[in-house]
Amino acid sequence: MQFVQYDAFQKLPTDRKNQLVKFLYRHLGAYGDSPQAIGKSIEYAMKERPAFGGFVLLAMDKQEILGAVVLNKTGMDEYIPEYILVYVATHSDHRGKGIGRRLMQAAMDKCSGSIALHVEPDNPALQLYEKLGFTNKYLEMRLHR
Repeated sequence: MQFVQYDAFQKLPTDRKNQLVKFLYRHLGAYGDSPQAIGKSIEYAMKERPAFGGFVLLAMDKQEILGAVVLNKTGMDEYIPEYILVYVATHSDHRGKGIGRRLMQAAMDKCSGSIALHVEPDNPALQLYEKLGFTNKYLEMRLHR
């Protein structure tokens, strides 16, 4: 397994982006979003849309994606974490092998600042985030229009 990083300087090829969108849509399951929303988050990380950028980190075995992380920069350092973890997923056939933990640790090592994330209370990944040092500081509230 090797980690491959893509960002505004090392662009994600279109075929790999399409593979990644399908991977995240399938392996995020109930905790995911539409393929369109997933694609947008990747475009923000690549600065293909007006954004501060970010990066995508893939755990690969040859041409197969075993795990993926998408982080977007917020542009609001000092008062909001510098990054938001948008997606992290491990291939359902490879869960329980430590891939998610290694992928998250590698992503955390590449970030130059703090990281925020949103997680559902029943998401099994919650335990991993807590073991990696994430804490629940705030109650999130949203106004949907």
